[in-house]
Amino acid sequence: MFIPLHDDNPIRRTPVVTYVLVAVNVLVFIWSARLGDLQQQLLVYRHGFVPLRIAQLSARQPIVVPVEEVVHVSFFGSLEVQRPLQLDPNPREIWASLFTCMFLHGSWLHLLGNMWFLYLFGNNVEDRLGPLPYLILYLGGGLIASASHWLFEPRSTIPVIGASGAVAVILGAYTIAWPWARVQTLVFLLFFFTVIEVPALVVNGVWFLGQLVAGQESLRRATAGGVAWWAHVGGFIAGALLMPLFSALFARNNNQPKWFDESDY
Repeated sequence: MFIPLHDDNPIRRTPVVTYVLVAVNVLVFIWSARLGDLQQQLLVYRHGFVPLRIAQLSARQPIVVPVEEVVHVSFFGSLEVQRPLQLDPNPREIWASLFTCMFLHGSWLHLLGNMWFLYLFGNNVEDRLGPLPYLILYLGGGLIASASHWLFEPRSTIPVIGASGAVAVILGAYTIAWPWARVQTLVFLLFFFTVIEVPALVVNGVWFLGQLVAGQESLRRATAGGVAWWAHVGGFIAGALLMPLFSALFARNNNQPKWFDESDY
């Protein structure tokens, strides 16, 4: 397992948008963690991305999903029961969920993993493109990532939350722009671990291949799991394809419209 710790790719401007994205994700998680279990489930179903809800835009039929509720049955105990939740065909809520899902997380580990990768690799992408193009790449790429998941799981009622699809876009963008940037990486091999310098192409490439293999395995087993593997795959590819275009249009390196520097190699 690879855990990137630091790269040797300097930045010249404060990555304001990256900091704001991290702060918003953290604040939303702290707020949502204060909700009760039932309220958290309602939040995830209504503001996470549920693929089957895309069909509601045309079919206009409600969807019924199960939620868990703790019912106090006596002074000494309680019982966990399932009850149905009806998701109405609300176009505004459905379209908004494509964006709001990027700012919801299921646990501190889920949040910290996404935010660490965003901070580590996003600061360079923001430095290259500038704040607004970077934000457009992040949010627009996140939409592409969700669409990739929908293509493979259009009938799924499992809500997808987390910034990982949008972060995958940033990983793809960084990898195509700075493939040979050296990344200090913590490597785990069973009970052995060490820190080595690895090219970004290797670190992020191994991650991408892992997502691709896991996605193919989920298709082979025909099971809709809780991880949106194809959102990660689609997001990474989108970032790799869009970064040259965005860099040609918006690159701020020496005011030249190119998508890589000779100094990167």
